Amino acid sequence: MRTWIYLGALALAAVLASGCGGGGNERDDDRLRVVATTGQVGDLVAAVGGDRVDVTSLMGPGIDPHLYKASAGDVTRLRDADVVFYNGLHLEAKMGEVLERMGARKPTVAVAEAIPEDRLFSPDDYEGLHDPHVWFDVSLWRLAVDVVAGKLAELDPDHAAGYRERAAAYAAGLDDLHAYARARFADIPERQRVLVTAHDAFNYLGRAYGLEVRGLQGISTATEAGTADVQDLAAFIAERRIPALFVESSVSPRAIEAVRQAVRARGFEVVVGGEIYSDAMGDAGTPAGTYTGMVRHNVDTITAALRGEAPHERH
Repeated sequence: MRTWIYLGALALAAVLASGCGGGGNERDDDRLRVVATTGQVGDLVAAVGGDRVDVTSLMGPGIDPHLYKASAGDVTRLRDADVVFYNGLHLEAKMGEVLERMGARKPTVAVAEAIPEDRLFSPDDYEGLHDPHVWFDVSLWRLAVDVVAGKLAELDPDHAAGYRERAAAYAAGLDDLHAYARARFADIPERQRVLVTAHDAFNYLGRAYGLEVRGLQGISTATEAGTADVQDLAAFIAERRIPALFVESSVSPRAIEAVRQAVRARGFEVVVGGEIYSDAMGDAGTPAGTYTGMVRHNVDTITAALRGEAPHERH
């Protein structure tokens, strides 16, 4: 799998290098053409850019950025963009390296890499890299707002005041969201504040809001969990009597179901507390189709299940 991701990245790099100047299609307005990799980044850019930007997000609902392979259409969009915003911190795997090299020919911005290094996780088993899932600590994601506003204002200085105003409003909303998450998670009995998911994407959430986090797979879904991993996690759940575990919208539920069956074999019944969003947001037009709505969905789903308030088991 890592081989075809690498080869796909090389092909993308070759095409972009051959025509990365942008402007392949005629412009019908003066808005900035923006390409974002993930939905979270795209939502942030759209909120700050308002009607001055035309934003395309490459990775839609259910897409795993760790394994993402750019399509021919994506290559065209990247080539024609005025600016590219991406998460960075190796979330986009080999594609991130290509985007970094693109920076010599057109503006590319890794929004998460503006976060101070001392506030990033650097797990021992992640090959010396930082955990890229920074958006789950809303106070960290807030730091990306000024980065986006600054770059848009630089590229479109006549409308800089508008970018600053929208950035301030969006940041204020994130402050409210951060406070909401802290209050809701504090309602969970302390012993039950344990989040068990398919992969280890929620460390920032755990640190920010006081939850112990256990993921079956590693930080990148390119790693695979083995039988021993399943049994170890099942033993932990049964011993601690954790009431619920969670599936993720962008990760196959098969591994979590294996954990559930292994817990059952130990004489304890754990329910699937619901589907939460990790590396991708929900469908456009739904509450979880925005960053704020996605975070609220996760907070409410996790809190209800760990408090035992879920009305029925959800798959």
